[in-house]
Parts: sequence; C-alpha cells; structure tokens
Amino acid sequence: CKTENFTSGGHLHLLKTRSNDTNKSNHTKTQRVTPLDSSTTPSLDVSPEDPATAYATGSFSTWVIPSSYILAMLVGIPSNAYILAFLRVKIKAKSLSTVVLYLNLALSDLLLLLSLALRVHYHFNRNNWIFGEYSCRLITALFYGNVYCSSQTIACISLKRYLAVVKPFLYRQLAKTSLSTWTCLIVWFLFGATIVPELVVKQTYPVPNLGITTCHDILPLDEKSHSLLVPYRLILVCLGFIVPFLICIYAHVAVIYHLGQSGCDWRPFIRVSTLVFIIFVLCFSPSGILHMSHYIHLISSGDDRLYGYYRVAVCLCCFHSCLDPFLCILMSKTTASDLQFISLRGITPRPALMM
Repeated sequence: CKTENFTSGGHLHLLKTRSNDTNKSNHTKTQRVTPLDSSTTPSLDVSPEDPATAYATGSFSTWVIPSSYILAMLVGIPSNAYILAFLRVKIKAKSLSTVVLYLNLALSDLLLLLSLALRVHYHFNRNNWIFGEYSCRLITALFYGNVYCSSQTIACISLKRYLAVVKPFLYRQLAKTSLSTWTCLIVWFLFGATIVPELVVKQTYPVPNLGITTCHDILPLDEKSHSLLVPYRLILVCLGFIVPFLICIYAHVAVIYHLGQSGCDWRPFIRVSTLVFIIFVLCFSPSGILHMSHYIHLISSGDDRLYGYYRVAVCLCCFHSCLDPFLCILMSKTTASDLQFISLRGITPRPALMM
C-alpha cells in the first residue's frame, strides 16, 4: 500500500507516514493515510495521543471558541453597522481623511465578524465542516485577511495621530484625504495578498478516526501544494502584526511624551489614548506572539501544541473588532473638544478632529 508523507495541521502536529513500519523513529509517529490518487478523497489520521486529537475534541474548540465568537458577533455586528452609518452622517463635520480610515476599520471589522457565522457551526459541530471546500477557503481567507487588515488600519490611525501631534507643520502640508485613501488601498492590497494562499490550496480534509472533516485546522504541509504555507504565513504575521504593533507603540509613546511637554492639561486625552492602546495590546499581542511561536516551533521541530492556545487567543482579536466602534466614538468626543496641535515652538491653536 502506497502512502504519502503528511504534516497534520496547517497548524497542528507533525505526523509522518511510512510504508514500512520498521523505519519508525523514536520521535515520529506512524499513521496510515488514505492514498492520494484521482479516484479517492485524501484523508488524514491522527492518533488519540496527538495534539490534533486533543484540540479537535476538546472543550476549548467545541465550546469556548464558538461561544466567544457568538458574543463578539452579537456586540460587534450591530455596533460596526452603526458606526458606518454614524460616520456617513458626520462626514461633513469631521476630517474626511480620518473618516476614511475609520470607515475602513469598521468595514474590516464587520467582514471579520460576519466570517465567524459558519465557523460557529463548525466548532459546535465537533469541528466537522459540512459546507464544502470552497466555502471553507472563503471563510478562512476572510478571517485571516481581516484580522491583519484591522491591525494595519489601527497602525495607520496611530501614525496619523502621531503626525498631527508631533509633526503638526508637516501634517498640515499633507494631502490628507488622498493619503488616507491611498493608505486604505494599500491595506486592502495586502489583504488580497494575505488571502490568496487560503483561496488556492485545499483546506478541508476528512479525519476518519475522529469521524470529522476539518476546515483549515489539519493540513498536509509535507505536500508540495501546502509546503510553502508556513513560511508564507510567518511573513504575514510579521507584516500584519509585528510591524503595526511597533508603529502603534512608537506613535503612542511619542504622542504622550509631546503632550506631557506642552504645559497644557492633556490628561483626558492621554487617559483615553492610553486606554485604546492598552486594549489594542491586550487583544492583538497574545494571538500575534502565539501565532509566530507556533510557526517557529512547527518549522524547527514539528511541534504544534501551541495551536490550540493560539486559536483561543484569536478570540481576543474578535473582541477588539466589536470594541472598535465604541473606542472610535470615545476618541472622537475626546479629540473634538479642545485638542490642539503642538509644535516644538509652542502650541498652535487649531483643533484636531478625531485624530
């Protein structure tokens, strides 16, 4: 019987198969996998002791994760729909460049939350996907693409606030609306680059010994069609999380420092800005760190035990998507009061709207 080498898990356990059991290694588990040929659907087997089994059958993936998704959807979908309408009404009163960025963020968050509906059914159904291959590809692409799109848009908003406060003269000279529009287009271009691999490779695989068909969770990374997914996603984690995260840290620290040097009482704005920053860090850093650590472990040793923790941490990103509308309104009210631009030579009495 001819078998193929598989790595179970676009994110799960490294699992080799061999046609001769005498070639077993002390560190490699031997499992039979359905042969890949034109007449059969490829399937994957995992042993009861495998981390893939623990994740697929555990309460975290079948109850905690979908319950978190439902909560995020109940709060986030109506609030993001409202913020889209709210910004359209306020578009003449607010800075158009800022409205463009917040509309982009609200749209990205809304798409992310809408993509969770089928995944809720998938997790409650014991991680058994029943909606077909192409719907799995689409839902997976929308999920990961919009997570990165949200973090990149938040970084752009932070950078805009940094320029308005720390570099006010430069900020006034910029074609802000055009710049914001091009920034959003670049973010969506990166979104497209993010989702391409998820759309072109097979995402669903039956796992006969568990009696389920997984969507994205267990993939044969030793196959030629999937072998480049891990390094590709590792690059995306850097571009979609590490770079935006560093931008947000630098922008926040610089803004707070310059406000502290101005001689005016900026405590209300500093408190709100710090709250927004802390929520961003708490929601995005666990999933980003665990995602990168998981891929590094997967490449170096085939260890995928971090995947379950990463999937739980991703729930925090979804909660950030449902909190963004409230943070947007809070920042709008704070910055629209008496916030002024600051330069190295003093204070310029010009109000800043929704920075």
